[in-house]
Amino acid sequence: MEISTILKNKGDTVFSVSPDETMRKTLQMFAENHIGCAPVKDPEGKTIGLISERDICRAIANVGEKAVSEKVQSGMREKVISCKASDHLARAMALMTSHKTRHVLVLDDEDNVVGIISIGDIVKHRLDAALRDEKSMLDYISGTGYSFQMDA
Repeated sequence: MEISTILKNKGDTVFSVSPDETMRKTLQMFAENHIGCAPVKDPEGKTIGLISERDICRAIANVGEKAVSEKVQSGMREKVISCKASDHLARAMALMTSHKTRHVLVLDDEDNVVGIISIGDIVKHRLDAALRDEKSMLDYISGTGYSFQMDA
């Protein structure tokens, strides 16, 4: 299964944030859009990092309540883990595991951001596939769901 298939189902809208934005505003943007991570882009539109809810929680744990008033640049991850939309889902899972991250930026062949895959997206996809397989198996066992009919 290619990562592009998950993006087709979830959508490819990517919300980004400026490095000069406050972490509070970023959290508000996360809440309004039901997301947990965003690329950090410089004024020219180049991705220079990634910020997630977890990164902001770490900043609050380290600095205290005043962290939410600090700029995103102070809490973002500069090392961005990415994969291609044409990569297999197993690659995204391996990247998340080896880099201990819950989000992977998805790039097209020209290295443009085309989406973000989260661990939640992968779990949803795997659960949906398991439920489809279970239904197919039950249909097979009960003899239903066939389009082929035998002549008597």
